[in-house]
Amino acid sequence: MHLRLSPKAEEKLRYLRLKFLPRTLFFRTMLLIFVPLIVVQIVSVVMFFDGSWSRMGRRLSENLAADMSFITDLVQKDVSKVAKVQEMADKTFGIQMEYYDNQEKYQVISKTHRGSKMVVGYLEEALEETFPNAKREILLSKDDNDLIVLIDDEHGLFKFVTSKKKIFSSSIFMFVVWMVGTSILLFLVAVLFLRIQVRSIAELAQVAEDFGKGIDNKNFKPYGSSEVRKAAIAFIKMKERIQRQISERTQMLAGVSHDLRTPLTRMKLQAAMMPEGEDKKDFLSDVDEMEKMLDGYLAFVSGEAGEKSTFVDMNEMILSIINKFRNKKALIRYSTNDEVSAIQGREQALKRALTNIISNAFRYGKTIAVKLESNDKKLWISVDDDGPGIPADKREDVFKAFYRLENSRNKETGGVGLGLSIAKDVITSHGGTIELLDSELGGLKVLISIPL
Repeated sequence: MHLRLSPKAEEKLRYLRLKFLPRTLFFRTMLLIFVPLIVVQIVSVVMFFDGSWSRMGRRLSENLAADMSFITDLVQKDVSKVAKVQEMADKTFGIQMEYYDNQEKYQVISKTHRGSKMVVGYLEEALEETFPNAKREILLSKDDNDLIVLIDDEHGLFKFVTSKKKIFSSSIFMFVVWMVGTSILLFLVAVLFLRIQVRSIAELAQVAEDFGKGIDNKNFKPYGSSEVRKAAIAFIKMKERIQRQISERTQMLAGVSHDLRTPLTRMKLQAAMMPEGEDKKDFLSDVDEMEKMLDGYLAFVSGEAGEKSTFVDMNEMILSIINKFRNKKALIRYSTNDEVSAIQGREQALKRALTNIISNAFRYGKTIAVKLESNDKKLWISVDDDGPGIPADKREDVFKAFYRLENSRNKETGGVGLGLSIAKDVITSHGGTIELLDSELGGLKVLISIPL
């Protein structure tokens, strides 16, 4: 049964969940363990206090008050037998009794202090019932081991000294210590096992994320609970199928490349035998364009699949690409925030993607600005130019393979329409994003974001 709430209540509940509920699986599970554990501890202590410990404390206090009443009755019957009563009280009840008449009782001075309600609370109630007409005072010795009870009635002052253990049991503290100790031990064991389970899920997620970036963690082995191992094994099988498909596609394209290059080479040889003229020039131009289209197509579909992932210094890579265009008749500016610029990725693929983007900027603009920024989570690369730009409604289409804004495929006005497609494919395979925006220079701005 689902309880339907108003939209405002649902929004408030969602806010509270996001605000106070832990985000990670580990801490959420710890919350499920810790909260019931605390509740059980509190309930157990309360039940122990209200149950056996309180009954025991009340019964011991009543027995001690009865013993004191018996002793005072004996003294009041015959004051001359105080010494015998003291000896009997010490041997029989373990209580040291002193008696002072009304003239001596005001000179009694003891090094004592009041006891806490937790220790003497039940005894105060018992003494009030046993000696309703007397003044009562319960004190503890300085070392807290002895209990001193003063009973002041019309016959005189009775001072009783006995062990605190007669009315108070320290078992409550041992009970709490054992309960808290065992709970902490169980909690630590639960944390240890839960960390192992959560670690297996976190490693599986990291391996899946790395695979999406082109990083193949071959040392990963499934472990943890059966459900996690099952998911890990399914991921490994899926990864192997994808790698096998990519490998088969690459091998097929290598064969297609060989089959297509052979007739193109033969056509070049035949053209070399032709007499010089306009027809020969046009024919060779068409053959060269076909070769470029073939190279671009193969680079696009292969996706640099065979390249291994390494640490790449993006700052050095961008500088090397820019240096190739220094002789162009265009003004170029490069800036960086000098933060971390190294990422893990496929160097040649990233270089090809950035080269395509920067070469497009040089092809259409006279002023180019390249900027590299990063923090502890992401790296941003922006390429601005002052060219004609790309209409907003065409910016998604230019990432499609073989799409060109020009109607022709003339090599003088552009490539074969694969530059941005290859760039997006490479950036996406590294877990990043690429956007086309309006530039402050008046042309196009290409913004690339790659996670570190």
